[in-house]
Amino acid sequence: MADITVTAARVAVVFPDNAEIYPAVAGTTITAGAICYFDTSGNLALSDASSTATSTVHGMALEGAGSGQETSLLIKGHVYGLTLSGVAYGGSVYLSDTDSGKVADAAGSQSAVVGKVVPLSDASRTKVLYFDATNL
Repeated sequence: MADITVTAARVAVVFPDNAEIYPAVAGTTITAGAICYFDTSGNLALSDASSTATSTVHGMALEGAGSGQETSLLIKGHVYGLTLSGVAYGGSVYLSDTDSGKVADAAGSQSAVVGKVVPLSDASRTKVLYFDATNL
């Protein structure tokens, strides 16, 4: 399993009119592209696949935020900013086992799929992640 590189400055929703995005409050420092879950206080915490307690996925942060600050949380939609060259079209992207909030190209201790790699309709068939926390 290898973590997939996320470039926080490039994280962006591809089709904002078709995405499901809500505001949420960070309970810890979060970077754009981080996979998160709601903790017992209702704040965002960083998900990871190392245990069942932290392997829940409720969304992807679209902006960085410090503890107590608001960020936008992607619940469903296509997103740029991930280096997906090592994952085939239609392939799954998983929650990382080794780095909280990150994604990987294979399942960790807890198999948590966070999305699928899909092509855009441009000439180079740019790979983006279709993220859908409603199906997780």
